Parts: sequence; structure tokens; C-alpha cells
Amino acid sequence: MSPIKIFHNPACGTSRNVLALIRHAGIEPEVIEYLKTPPAKEELRALAAATGEPLRALLREKGTPYAELGLGDTSLSDDALLDFIGQHPILLNRPLVVTPLGTKLCRPSEAVLEILPVPPLPPFTKEDGEPVVDPGVRRQVAS
Repeated sequence: MSPIKIFHNPACGTSRNVLALIRHAGIEPEVIEYLKTPPAKEELRALAAATGEPLRALLREKGTPYAELGLGDTSLSDDALLDFIGQHPILLNRPLVVTPLGTKLCRPSEAVLEILPVPPLPPFTKEDGEPVVDPGVRRQVAS
């Protein structure tokens, strides 16, 4: 099993670009199509905690039932939000990537570079033709 996981939606261009960047780094990640195999509530809680962001930061509004479900209500608890994501996995923003250097919501797609445990990559071109130049800046593993 790869030490790198991507919670991936193949219908999402950003997710496809992140997966392509990981592969461009010579890594074959564990690909979890979370719409087919949603993570369990406790795994979602752990993923959110690992990003260092509040759970709410992992919610996707565009193209989801976010508004209809009233998820803009800031009084909703994390448990309630996790229940909604469990019922509607499309609410999970993507792509989430887990590497030995950390866990990150990789939007824009080049955000994945910060957590790839590899030297700077050669230039890469996204699906839309936009070039990505790796500045070589990586997170440091907490000691």
C-alpha cells in the first residue's frame, strides 16, 4: 500500500490534476474514489484534524446539496456535519491528499507540491494547459 492517499473524484478537474502531479512525481498513490467508498465518520474526523483546518473547511458548496441542507448554519456541530457528509459524500471537498509530510485539501492542484516527499519536480502542464513550476518548498516533518 502506498504511503500516499488521495481522496479522489475522477469527474473533478482539480482532482485529476492533483493525481497527475503525484504520478508526475513518480508515485503511485492509493486512490480512494470517495463517492464510491466514502470514508467512515471517524476517518473523516481524523482527516479534518490532520489538515489543521476546521471540519467546515472540508465542505464543498458548489454542485452539492449544501444550501438545501442548511449547512451554512454555523451552529451545526462537527458531528452533524460529519453525518451530512456521510449521507452525501459529494459534500466532501476534494482532493484530500495524505502523505508522510501531512494532509492537505489540495485546491488549487499545485498545493499538493508542499506535501510531496520528493525533490523539486520538472515542469508540469495541467489539463487546461496551465504550466506548474515546482518551487521546491516542502513541509518539514514535525519531530
